[in-house]
Amino acid sequence: MDEEHKKQYLEKYAQAKQKGVKFWPDIIYKDLLISLAFFILLVMLAVFIGVANEPKADPSDASYIPRPEWYFMFLFEMLKFVPGKLEWLGAAVVPGIGVLVLFLLPFLDRSPRRHWKQRKVALSIMAVVVLGMVALTIRAVATTPAQAEVSVAGSLAEQVVAGQDLYSINCVECHGADGEGGEIKGVEGLEGVVLKAIHTNDEMYTRSDDTLIQIISYGQQDLGMPPFSKAFGGALSTSEIDYIVTFMRYTWDDRMQLPQEAKPAAIPTLAADEIPSYEVYIQPIVKRYCLSCHRPGKKNNNYYMSTYEEIMTSGDQAPNVIAGDLTSNLIRMINREEIEAGGPMPPTKALPPELVDIFTRWVKAGAPNTAADAAVLQPTAPAQQTPTPTPTPTPAP
Repeated sequence: MDEEHKKQYLEKYAQAKQKGVKFWPDIIYKDLLISLAFFILLVMLAVFIGVANEPKADPSDASYIPRPEWYFMFLFEMLKFVPGKLEWLGAAVVPGIGVLVLFLLPFLDRSPRRHWKQRKVALSIMAVVVLGMVALTIRAVATTPAQAEVSVAGSLAEQVVAGQDLYSINCVECHGADGEGGEIKGVEGLEGVVLKAIHTNDEMYTRSDDTLIQIISYGQQDLGMPPFSKAFGGALSTSEIDYIVTFMRYTWDDRMQLPQEAKPAAIPTLAADEIPSYEVYIQPIVKRYCLSCHRPGKKNNNYYMSTYEEIMTSGDQAPNVIAGDLTSNLIRMINREEIEAGGPMPPTKALPPELVDIFTRWVKAGAPNTAADAAVLQPTAPAQQTPTPTPTPTPAP
């Protein structure tokens, strides 16, 4: 810088210093104003957009695709161009050099010129860096596979209902639909074992949620209970085990008060002249009492009950349900008969009489699938006729 430029710079600096901007309150006021604006923006984003509800982190879930926050996506993408053995170079050395340059920038850039037209080299380098980061970020978003959608129960009501469904599939076979325990039948390796009830106060009061989670996750090998956590070879994720424990706690622990809206859906009560449908009545009964055994991988004569079609057509002795026929295999088995198609169902405990009645009326009416199908079959009550009033005779004059 020649003397003329130096003199002009010092004069401008002296004038600016004379005008001055006070740190208090001017600079503090501006900082507070901008901070408030960002705070309001974050609150609005949280209220109107929210945060995506994701399941708990599960190291055993191999289907999960890890990815960093958006502002690190460029670095995430850059690592794809670095061979595995040199990953440390892209993950630590290159970013470390970048941070070091930022620290040393005041010592490296000693130019007194600040106008952007006079700083073409610095601006060009920064433009290349920024454009490179933007390009890598876009490429990362475009090439990273989409994360598989996972059903996540957010509210307490959703967690209890999800837990009930998972309990019905994974636990009913041994512990009973209501946690009543009893003698196990039809489970290989556990035939004849008698389990204590798990829905009692003795169980719920003396076991914390963490204890129940550990029992479900690790199993109880000496008692014949296998592990259910994916981390130990089971089929349940961390969140799913949490849902089961939430269902158990809020259903069987009388110290917990479950809000009305959070109560799991109960099996509807059938009116005296109503025709039940699979959609409204049979499906919730099957889910609660039957699905634990009647699904693939279980000893069930290949009779599956996950859908209406499976109930009507699957099984080694199919059909187990014949519309209108009360001698169908399913009706005979839930009435505790021992037949070629199988023994009494459920094997450990009879269905409540009102549920047997629902199955019986469903089959007798033709086993309708949907509520609309059942409504078509519903007998129409005869219209009541309004009696014609008898005329009052007119007295003779």
